[in-house]
Amino acid sequence: MADSGEGITSETEAAATGSPRVGLLAQYMKDCSYENPNAPRSMSKDLPAPTIDVSLDVQVQPMGQNRFEIALRTTASAKRGEDAVFVAEVVFAGVFELFDVPADQVQPVCLIECPRLLFPFARRILSDLTRDGGVPPILLDPVDFTALYERQKAETKSTQGETIN
Repeated sequence: MADSGEGITSETEAAATGSPRVGLLAQYMKDCSYENPNAPRSMSKDLPAPTIDVSLDVQVQPMGQNRFEIALRTTASAKRGEDAVFVAEVVFAGVFELFDVPADQVQPVCLIECPRLLFPFARRILSDLTRDGGVPPILLDPVDFTALYERQKAETKSTQGETIN
């Protein structure tokens, strides 16, 4: 969609500028599971609220020059004491192509921008999965993937520093 030079450009015009871009070629659910091992006993409304644990993990798989499969693994589990209430896992993935991204920016793009694009889909699937499993839906707060990336980078640097010393 070309504009009269005021801001909106076509894909071809954006490519000609050499501006870094991310293309989402495909998105899909790679894995999904839900376990409710102690149902219906665990679903009683008379029991205290369970402790819920949620984790996120980003996995990057190169697929050739400038193409990557990015998988966002979201796991939620609930327990009452030692008894499992449920365990839910969603792996939502996408195939991304990076255009004109400098080599030193590929890792941050793959670990920040790509999962940021996938997160709303994984969030909805997890919410539906837990609701359909008979428990209140897990509604994840937005995730700051930049902060997660920076924390992981700092932990890696700290670990490498300890190993070297």
